[in-house]
Amino acid sequence: MEGCAITSAPSSDPRCNHRIRAREVRVIADDGAQVGIIPTSEALRMAQEKGLDLVEVAPNAEPPVCRIMDFGRFKYQQQKKLQEARKKATTVLLKEIKVRPKTDEHDYQTKLKHIRRFLEDGDRCKVTVFFRGREIVHKDRGQVILARVVVDLGELAKVEQEPRTEGRMMTMLLAPQVKKPTAPA
Repeated sequence: MEGCAITSAPSSDPRCNHRIRAREVRVIADDGAQVGIIPTSEALRMAQEKGLDLVEVAPNAEPPVCRIMDFGRFKYQQQKKLQEARKKATTVLLKEIKVRPKTDEHDYQTKLKHIRRFLEDGDRCKVTVFFRGREIVHKDRGQVILARVVVDLGELAKVEQEPRTEGRMMTMLLAPQVKKPTAPA
């Protein structure tokens, strides 16, 4: 029998053994068979005889549903499932590309290629036009560059955040365009 009655379990863990507050519980045996509705003290005695724990699996049911099982093993399996789910989860990154108002054509095409690759990989991309010195007077050039990026990417990207100026930087946020499946003819 695990020490779930002795240690203080976090509120997210199910109640077990002496922490169960209900007078009567519906019990499921360790082999999965329905035992029925019995007093909690009787269910605890049954679990102790088998060297297992009485774990509350459905606390909101009337009466609460408890299962006779090894609580330590149960927690271990839950932890493994959580790790597996995290492994399979995809994380969307935010990549950033910086350009200047005087960025040359070839450099622009290279940066556009990087943005295209980021979007194809499913990442969001922040395009930043950085103004130095007196370039800040010509904000229209920065807007032209950002508008050109949107036009050049076409169907690949959608503008998630319109261009806005913060200090000496003008930023725009692009997200990958979700492709709609075409219906078969």
